Order: sequence, then C-alpha cells, then structure tokens
Amino acid sequence: MQWRKMTDTDMPQVIALAAVIHVDHPEDDDVIIERRTFFPEGCLVLEGARGLFGYTLVHPAEFEMPPALNKLIGTAPEHTDTLHIHDIALAAEARGTGASQKALKDIEKQAKLAGYQRLSIVAVNGTEPFWQKQGFSHHSSEVLARQLASYDGTSSYMIRRL
Repeated sequence: MQWRKMTDTDMPQVIALAAVIHVDHPEDDDVIIERRTFFPEGCLVLEGARGLFGYTLVHPAEFEMPPALNKLIGTAPEHTDTLHIHDIALAAEARGTGASQKALKDIEKQAKLAGYQRLSIVAVNGTEPFWQKQGFSHHSSEVLARQLASYDGTSSYMIRRL
C-alpha cells in the first residue's frame, strides 16, 4: 500500500470508506468533498492492489477553531498559521502498518512548505494516546469547549508545533 495525492475520481471510494470507518461520526458527502478543496496537497489516499484503504483530509483553520462535525465551512481562512487534520482514516486492513505515521510525515512536509506553524486535530474514539505519540499535545480553552460541542464528549483538541 502506498499514499498518493487524492483526485476527483477517488471521491466515491473516499466517501464509501468514510461511511464504514466513521460509523460514530458520520459526515455528509458534500462535507467530505468540500474539505479536500481547501488544501488538496495534504489530502491523500492509501492505495493498494484492491483499491483504497485510507485517506487524509487536511485544511487551514483558525487556532482553537476546528470546524464543527458534519458542517460545511464555506471558505477556509487565508491568514492562519494552523493546518487542521480533519481526518487520517484507515480501513481495518491498513491499521498497525505505520500508514498513519507515513501520511503524517507527508502532511507535515506540505504544511511546512506552505508556511504553517502548527498542526491541529480533534482526537475522537480514544485516539488521544496515538496522537500524543506523534508529538501532539492536548489543548483546551473556553472557546474550544464551544467548538467541540458537535463531537462526542470524549473528543480532544490537540496541537503540534512544526
């Protein structure tokens, strides 16, 4: 399996993967499609012999302002130092292979090239320990508490300086 840049023709498979992987945090097709438009150089798919096994969705976001779950953004901020990892999603067959770490390295490279100062992510489904191992740290504030209301009660906003 190998990561490559996501294309328009990948979107039906990405949407199908999202429906299987994110049963607890579903998003409408147009939300998934929109996220790719803001920073396509950071949006990847994990391709194997039998199709796609994962994807990443990445976009600019204001610090402490992750987008609400399953809501269109409309326009991404132009003057921000934060690149938000909306998703690094892997099918069961790809988990434990190091694929997430490889994708994260590529996202970090693209973020630095574009001049971003930090990465952010909303960790869900108990993934905070994984993200801590990748150098992310938990960040909280009153603003974030309101922003995370659309996620489950166990979500955590995490950041990593570049």
